[in-house]
Amino acid sequence: MTGPDGRARPEDQIAAAQVAMEAVADLIADGSDVVITHGNGPQVGNLLVKNELSAGVVPPVPLDWCGAQTQATLGFVLMNALEPALARRGIERPVAAIITRTRVDGDDPGFDHPSKPIGRFLPKEEASVLIDHGQHFEDRGERGWRRVVPSPEPREILDAGVVATLVDRGYVVVANGGGGVPVVRDPDGSVRGVEAVIDKDLGAALLAGAIAADRLVIATDVDHAILDFGTDRARPIEEVDVSTMREYAAQGQFASGSMGPKVDAVCRFVEASGQPAVITSLDNIVSGVKGESGTIVLPGPES
Repeated sequence: MTGPDGRARPEDQIAAAQVAMEAVADLIADGSDVVITHGNGPQVGNLLVKNELSAGVVPPVPLDWCGAQTQATLGFVLMNALEPALARRGIERPVAAIITRTRVDGDDPGFDHPSKPIGRFLPKEEASVLIDHGQHFEDRGERGWRRVVPSPEPREILDAGVVATLVDRGYVVVANGGGGVPVVRDPDGSVRGVEAVIDKDLGAALLAGAIAADRLVIATDVDHAILDFGTDRARPIEEVDVSTMREYAAQGQFASGSMGPKVDAVCRFVEASGQPAVITSLDNIVSGVKGESGTIVLPGPES
């Protein structure tokens, strides 16, 4: 949810949300009940810059707070965009946004080896202020120092029951933004936020399974996942069974920083639920849900 040039001013985010919610409103008008998830990378990045600039004056906001703040802000923006889009179609549906927590294991190996880079490159002297506040930075040579954080495996969407209840009562729900706010459960049963990030696509797959969704649709900026991307043999993947999609992934067909997590997410959903999943462009989500466009991943005979 940024401008075409990557800018994330408030007006850029609002405009992007309006475009996205027009497509979602079409999906609702076609008869689907919808739960919306979203990324939050640029928005969290903005908060991290504010942390960096003010670290010598006020304590930095922890990363789990950044996730919760951006879930609330983007939920607000998406609700404001979706309601008039529905009204233009003559549809009256209540819309709600849920601050959603994702449980991870406290002993996940990712906590021992933080590897997910976030935020800007900083000079050593600026990074040192944040290191003194307990943040983990790595020296990346000429580019400077960059913060790295754990990216643990999502295990449970703690607020999935609330989402399902609202859907059953006719709400369109915005939930699990940015993969969910990462939390761990302590021995006494309480939960607490942790400094980590959840992959948004894997979080979406986990939520979809938890609420018994009939489809998981990953809306992106391309119509299909592509085999042999960037070569003269490039070709779209249309209908494919999940075991074949896993084989493609094992061959290294999908980049880890872009299409790879989306492919992993749809495969996980199909394997766990036995329901189809789709990767397609935002403009094609209605036909994608119907199985008429996009990369459609189906259960195999063994499912």
